[in-house]
Amino acid sequence: MRFYPVNLDAILVELANLDETLALFDSLQQQPIAGVTEIVPAARTLLVQFRPGSIRREVLAAQIASRDIHGPARQAGRLVEIPVHYNGEDLADVAAELGISVEEVIQRHIGNDYNVAFCGFAPGFAYLSGGAGFVVPRRSTPRTRIPAGAVALAGGFSGIYPQASPGGWQIIGVTGLKMWDLQRDEPALLKPGYRVRFCDAGPLPPERVSVAVAERQPAAAVSGDCLEIVTPGLQTLLQDLGRPGRAGEGVSASGAMDRGALRAANRAVGNEPSTACLEILMGGLNFTCHGQALVAITGAEVEVELRSADGQLLRPALYKPFALQDGDQVSIGSPSAGLRNYLAIRGGFSVTPVLGSLSTDTLAHVGPAALAAGDRLGFERTPGGLAVSLDEQPAFAMPRRDQLITLDVVMGPRSDWFTPAALELLAEQTWQVTPQSNRIGIRLAGEQTLERAVGGELPSEGTTVGAIQVPPSGQPVLFLADHPLTGGYPVIGAVATYHLDLAGQIPVNARIRFNPLGAFEHVLPATSDETRNK
Repeated sequence: MRFYPVNLDAILVELANLDETLALFDSLQQQPIAGVTEIVPAARTLLVQFRPGSIRREVLAAQIASRDIHGPARQAGRLVEIPVHYNGEDLADVAAELGISVEEVIQRHIGNDYNVAFCGFAPGFAYLSGGAGFVVPRRSTPRTRIPAGAVALAGGFSGIYPQASPGGWQIIGVTGLKMWDLQRDEPALLKPGYRVRFCDAGPLPPERVSVAVAERQPAAAVSGDCLEIVTPGLQTLLQDLGRPGRAGEGVSASGAMDRGALRAANRAVGNEPSTACLEILMGGLNFTCHGQALVAITGAEVEVELRSADGQLLRPALYKPFALQDGDQVSIGSPSAGLRNYLAIRGGFSVTPVLGSLSTDTLAHVGPAALAAGDRLGFERTPGGLAVSLDEQPAFAMPRRDQLITLDVVMGPRSDWFTPAALELLAEQTWQVTPQSNRIGIRLAGEQTLERAVGGELPSEGTTVGAIQVPPSGQPVLFLADHPLTGGYPVIGAVATYHLDLAGQIPVNARIRFNPLGAFEHVLPATSDETRNK
């Protein structure tokens, strides 16, 4: 058992194999450690997130190291049967790779039960272990689109794509079952511990198999107090502090990119700090208020215009509450610094939560749809409440596109997969933010690329917000709020938690310099004396 730093609030536990990983995961689920907030299991690692104020990472490592991972095997869980049409584009290639016939691939796939080891990549995507014991490589060139329902193999796992997405797994068939359906009481058809039995559904019917994936519904029509959207800007989403604790379903937390700005907006209008706000990307939002409301706008430096029903023009200040009357129109300009603004309304918005949150996860397609022209967004008129804060201030100077922004970095967990020159280059070179950046991550470009010292594939493992993942191109990607729950490329370091809000405000074409807080080192479990004196 080895321990690696991930961030100031997370460590990675590496074990010898999948069985040990699942045994440790079961132990930590059955007997939780105080201060642990989330555990993301993967092929042979556990990503353990914790509250630093509750437990030191060395003490956490010591408590984890004391767990028995050689006890009895986990009990067999619920059995789910999945009918498959074995017509996959890669079926013949898989047979050739394994040195057996196509028919034998099918017979062995249906003749052995699989176990749901863990979930990740996308909501409802289960990594299935055991079964036929096939071990096949990913495709050398990933497909830009794999259809929902595709049954595929990669490494020692089998899996089923819950939605159309890019991917490099080898497709051997397709099923019409929905792996992920928010209309069910339990959206994920497969969960860790379940068993899966594949069944041969015969030839593909002439009309082909299509998995209907429900589109996210816009906010329900309202007739009372509301904000009527005239223009939504580039992207305006509802965001709160996300939906943590759903890693077992393959769902990451998501949530606001600048959490400090969201909390400040809510404090300014007297809401609970976690209340959902509008997250406005690069301005451009225009709306009309129907009813009376108290709002506040925080985040990026923008000009806000309020035109009253009688034609009076006002310019409300950021981080200050201001009242809206029936018929008032509000326009938010383009930011001169920063990237995202947050609009809070006293009482909060009247929108039904999805899996306990109003956050929109743009990668997983979970949460309310982005606002569109003509939408009416209801709100709760609240006459009383907590005291309204009048002295809110931004936590940092908003970054500009012509600036060099320094972000502190915790090295690990896979810094040792890179050459010493690459580790120096990460800190010495400036990295430009490319236009391909979004809520999933910031794609960076540098004159020189980061060279790996360790070749081959990295088994999928959990990732965190702030992770700096390095694909084969050697150009890093900085993961943001909507990052995938697990990833297969090595993470060289992670932006320190206290700089994540700043990272969420960095505009395209700005330059980033990474500042390592120290050299990469394994996390050493605390001694018994240190544990007693924690």
